[in-house]
Amino acid sequence: MAVVPENLSREQYVYLAKLAEQAKRYEEMVSFMEKLVVGSAAAGSELTVEERNLLSVAYKNVIGSLWAAWRIVLSIEQKEESRVDKDRP
Repeated sequence: MAVVPENLSREQYVYLAKLAEQAKRYEEMVSFMEKLVVGSAAAGSELTVEERNLLSVAYKNVIGSLWAAWRIVLSIEQKEESRVDKDRP
């Protein structure tokens, strides 16, 4: 994962998040959006609709890939259990 630069403007973080999304680098997208959220919270401002959508997309894609991996593991586990059950007398 790339190092997230400090002290960028909101617009720069949004731009980097969009680039990360296009490159399907969702973990980096989350990092850029986290920096933006921390900066806006410190400044006492709310996120724009676009910023909220980018944050949502970033987490949705990171979590989605984790869920897919988990489903694969569960499927393999179920196949193993059914094979063990068949082998029992």
